[in-house]
This record gives sequence, C-alpha cells and structure tokens, in this order.
Amino acid sequence: MPVTPAFEASLFEKRREQVLRRMREFSPAGAVAVFPAAPVAMRNNDVEHPYRADSDLFFLSGFEEPEAVAVLSTQGEKAFTLFVRPRDKEREIWTGRRAGVEGAVKNFGADQAFEISKLEDELPRLLASAPALLYRVGGADAEFDARIARMLRNLRTRARAGMDAPRRIEDPGQIVHEMRLRKEPRELDAIRKAVELTRRGHLAAMKAGRPGAYEYELQSLLEREFRGGGGRGWGYYPIVASGENATVLHYSDNSMQVREGDLVLIDAGAEVDLYTADVTRTFPANGRFSAPQRACYELVLSAADQCIERTRPGETIDGLHERAVRVLTEGMVKLGLLKGEVDALIKDNAYRKYYMHRTSHWLGLDVHDVGSYRTAEGKPRPLEAGMLFTIEPGLYIAEDDEGAPAEMRGIGIRIEDDILVTERGHEVLTRAIPRTIKDVEAACVTS
Repeated sequence: MPVTPAFEASLFEKRREQVLRRMREFSPAGAVAVFPAAPVAMRNNDVEHPYRADSDLFFLSGFEEPEAVAVLSTQGEKAFTLFVRPRDKEREIWTGRRAGVEGAVKNFGADQAFEISKLEDELPRLLASAPALLYRVGGADAEFDARIARMLRNLRTRARAGMDAPRRIEDPGQIVHEMRLRKEPRELDAIRKAVELTRRGHLAAMKAGRPGAYEYELQSLLEREFRGGGGRGWGYYPIVASGENATVLHYSDNSMQVREGDLVLIDAGAEVDLYTADVTRTFPANGRFSAPQRACYELVLSAADQCIERTRPGETIDGLHERAVRVLTEGMVKLGLLKGEVDALIKDNAYRKYYMHRTSHWLGLDVHDVGSYRTAEGKPRPLEAGMLFTIEPGLYIAEDDEGAPAEMRGIGIRIEDDILVTERGHEVLTRAIPRTIKDVEAACVTS
C-alpha cells in the first residue's frame, strides 16, 4: 500500500478545510467527525482479499492502509488526527510498508497521529470536547459501530467528572458525500485514464470474443489492459456474459464457452487512483448482429442516445429514467414483447419484465457512488455541472420466456456510458468505446 498519497497532499488538505468549515456551520459549539478504515476481509483461512481503502477516508486524507481512523475536530488546534498502524519491520516484510505515526504527519498532513492501539484512550478525549459527533452508523464495520457505542456509553457515565458524550450524532455523508458528488479536475483526470484503460479492455475482448472462446478468457484480457495500462485493476468484478447469461443482471461466473450466434455482454471498468469507470458493451460473437439482435440493440441504443441528448444542468436522473422507460416500452410493443397501450403498460410496470433496473447512478470513487438523488424537499435532484453518472438502458429476454418471439429469447443487451454534466450540457467520457452497430461490428473484426 502506498505510504504517500495518490494525489497532491494539498488537495486533501483543501477538502478537510471545507469539511471543517461545514462542520462549524452545522454545529457552532463544536463537532468531531470520525472516519474508520474499511475492515480487512478474509477470503479463506488465513488468506485476505486484496485491500481497498474506504472511499470517505481516502477522499479526506489519501490514506489507504487498514486499521486506521481519521478524525476531524473543530475544537482546538489539532483539527486532523490519524490513528494508524505502527511501523513494524517484521510485519512490513510480510505485508508491505507502513506510513506509521511519523508518516501520517509528514506525508498525509495529520496535525497529530497515534498508534491505533491508543484509539480507546485518545478518541474519547476528542469526543468529549464536542456537542456533536458525525459518524456513519451502520457502515461497513459493525465492530467499529460497537466501539463507538461503547465509548459514548462510557463517556456518559463520567459526566460528573466533567466528561460527556456528544448530544447529537449525525451522518457525515451529508457533508462529505455532497462534496464527492461534484468532481474536481484531479478526480476527472483519474476517471479519464480509467475510461481509456476500459476502452482498451473492451476492444481487446471484442476482438477475441469469437465462438469457442471462454468468458474467463475475455475477462483475462480486460484485466490485462486494466492493470497493464497502469490502473489498479477493475473497479468492480467484471460481468462477462454470453448468450442467455446476459439476461442475468449480476452474472459473475464468467465460465461458459461462447457459442455461434451468441451476443456477449461485458460490464467492466478499470480503476485508477481508486476512481472507477463503469462501461457495458454488447457485441455479436460472430462479428455480425442477426436481424432480431439488431432490432433489440437499436432499441436500447436509441434509449441511451435520447437520454444522453437530454442531459444538461436542470435535468434529473428520474426524468432520464422516465424517458428510457418510454422509449423501451414503445419498442417492446413494436418488437412484439408487450401488447397494449404504452401509457398503460408504463403505469402497470409491464416493461419491468424486460427492463427491471434503473437507468442511471452516480459514479466516482465507488461504482455506485454516494450522493442523494433527492432534494431536501424529496423532489428529484436537478443535475449540476461536475456531476458524473451512468446512462445504461437494457433489454433482457429470458431464454424460457414463452411469451416472447422465439427468435428473441435469450437475448440480453445493455449499453452503458459515463456522462459528465457540464455548464452547457454534457460530455460522454466513454464515446470512444464502440457503441453503434457499425462501430461494434468493425471492432469485432480480428486484427
């Protein structure tokens, strides 16, 4: 794990200053925010999954080691405290270098740092000095929730000694996640690189995805481009689904052999500096769409294009989803998948038999990134410049759907792009990854 931040230290410092400013507005009498690292996950026996830092902690500090806690406080001069693993020569031989207490201050800008073993002693002192605690209860680490609860309980029992627990507990996401929702230039640099590596991976898979190939072979090509191009690998486990496997939304076996006449759906994105791309492309294994495949693909592409065209400040993700649903439902009627009046089919959710997910989600440090989809009044949130999200309509016709035309059964199609909202409209970051029928078929020609 890196012992220096992936981005310039000044960027994280500016973010912390912004959070502290919002904390002072939120609780003028004082506030403390606590951000624990993601716990280490065991794969089996004594083997760990590759570690990936908690996104909020990384966003505010750049720190990527496990067993860490970042604390921001509006009380006193020590605004930023890091609890970290100590330097340990023997352990570092086995598991890699550590920043340690000195590195936490020198490289990551902490005003003070402690070994993580001192958390039970030092964190209560910080908590007792503020009326408000910002901590996300019910996050990824239930054990840390219990530690916080225990600290608060102990503080309450010591009220007569002059120590007291914060009287308010709030989710820091209302500050930090709102910041993460609007991408900064350095973040966009990382995402653009992730998109470029994703482009290379999808192209490699399109060229190799011929009948007889295995889904796992295509996955290996994706991962080679993602990692070989300087990324950290994939930002989420790739979906490589051929034939009827593409009708399973979160298919992950990636083990079947591609057959003649199959479509291959690949949902995969590279991760760079913890920021991920998220792209889905669907292509014909034999290099040419059949007539039924073409008709279905054109419908999904039309829904995607119409949503992209409408993207601008003031539009809403709900509005785009409604547009995708209408285009797809109209197309389902024309294709013979549904019968009836379009408005009635939409009202009755009949389209969900073939299109059962939402059209968009935020994108960034997490593939399904943070940020509210609603305003404080509960209305759909208007898009703003700097927001990054996906547009991903699809059509999924089960192999055993006797109500569908026989020639369309087993077809699964999704087209997913990454869209940046700009001051005047939008930018499709993933446009260079083949998506039209002409470009997809050309990309399937082996070199």
